[in-house]
Amino acid sequence: MGIIDQYVLIIFLKNLLERMINMKKPTCKLIGQDGNVFNLLSKVSKVLKQNNLYKQEKEMTEKVFNCKSYDEALRIFSDYVEIE
Repeated sequence: MGIIDQYVLIIFLKNLLERMINMKKPTCKLIGQDGNVFNLLSKVSKVLKQNNLYKQEKEMTEKVFNCKSYDEALRIFSDYVEIE
């Protein structure tokens, strides 16, 4: 790999890192809502889909269906959205 290739790779990785750092999770209003886990799941799913995060929505849904507790489900939601 030549010096130019290394430079281009460094610039690419720098830009990628900057985009990742600036990426924000969408906001979802869950506080004060019906606390049923399926209701909360539908609200988080809707927000993710509205923000074109279809892959993350599918991944989040699978994780919630496989989790063992309500608290774990809430932690999963907070991995994908900012809860307000």
